[in-house]
Amino acid sequence: MTINIDSLFRNADPIISGILNNALSEKEISARDGLELYKTKGIDFHLVGLVADELRKRRAGNIVSYVVNRNINFTNVCIKQCGFCAFSRDFREEEGYFLPTEEIVRRVKEAHDLGATEVCIQAGLPPDMEGDLYEKVCREIKKEIPEIHIHGFSPEEILYGATRSNITIEEFLKRMKEAGVDTLPGTSAEILDQKLRDKISPGRITVKQWEKVIKMAHKIGINTTSTMMFGHLETLEQRINHIVKLREIQKETSGFTEFVPLNFVHSEAPMYKHQLHEGIQQGGSGNDVLLTHAIARIMFNNTIDNIQMSWVKEGQKMSQLLLMWGANDFGGTLINESISTSAGSEHGQLLKPKEIRRMVREIGRIPAERNTQYKMLKKFETENGVEEGLDKITNNSQFGSYKELIKINKFRYKNPREE
Repeated sequence: MTINIDSLFRNADPIISGILNNALSEKEISARDGLELYKTKGIDFHLVGLVADELRKRRAGNIVSYVVNRNINFTNVCIKQCGFCAFSRDFREEEGYFLPTEEIVRRVKEAHDLGATEVCIQAGLPPDMEGDLYEKVCREIKKEIPEIHIHGFSPEEILYGATRSNITIEEFLKRMKEAGVDTLPGTSAEILDQKLRDKISPGRITVKQWEKVIKMAHKIGINTTSTMMFGHLETLEQRINHIVKLREIQKETSGFTEFVPLNFVHSEAPMYKHQLHEGIQQGGSGNDVLLTHAIARIMFNNTIDNIQMSWVKEGQKMSQLLLMWGANDFGGTLINESISTSAGSEHGQLLKPKEIRRMVREIGRIPAERNTQYKMLKKFETENGVEEGLDKITNNSQFGSYKELIKINKFRYKNPREE
């Protein structure tokens, strides 16, 4: 027996079918309607996924993209103590590390030699940091490997760099662009609700400051990603308001390349481990994760074309499922992923391009390698069996791990005040 989608709509809740029909008619979905979609169950729940998949197909076709990149989290020493972060260390702790610039450049070169087109550079906020540290790092990278794309420095880091340099955010961003930054990660967003931020990350970049950095970056020609960390203490209303806020920024600037929902990894996060807040969750459930990606696709339709899922947080099989619930991008190979790993993510640090391609093909899609700005570099209609670059690696441990890194003496953080 074949099931007609129209008959499914007829059997759905009239409010839900009305919202989804509006989405299919390319109409903008309101915050109130987005909230209704989050409450769906049964047939209505599945219809949300079907509509998200249809909108995904209209925007991205049959292609699932990925980028060959490397994460370089060059220090875990941080002046902030965010409740969700298991990565950072206080400068007095033995496990604090700080990679010298030559080691950062070595890692970039190694990644580039293995086929990476992008390096993602983010770190903690070390005390007494030289204001031009980020610029120096970028200049050294570009001097050695001018063609590599630097996707680096969250709005929190940009604010910190500007503060340490005693200049405006605009001036600092212009210096970073000149030094070689190509795009910024739209992280440190968590949930853009100030009361909630004051609870889970007191003293961290404010909603207004985050918006200011992002809009200024877009204004001077630096694109960014956009993110949302969900599944901790936030309400569904706060999630939807976050999505709407990002949508409004995108309408104003057109500077976001993608949206990435990031499920809260709870096991080592201090606010979960020590039960610092009543009602804290263990991240989103399977249904919640599916709905979050689908609702993002539906609400960002006509504004942000690319919805990326995080295989590090969701695992490989769930990632395949998310590609049928609105996502069209697999993210990056990463090579070294320290932040989710330190929080207790079990899904590893490296995913080879051939593994991504295999998983994409398993669900009947066409894998394509892209660059950071979503220009397709190579489509893989078939696998030719020739292994290149990262696919040839037989020993993933050659790149090291976070647990090993925090024990290496030569990279141990030294407080400038004590030298």
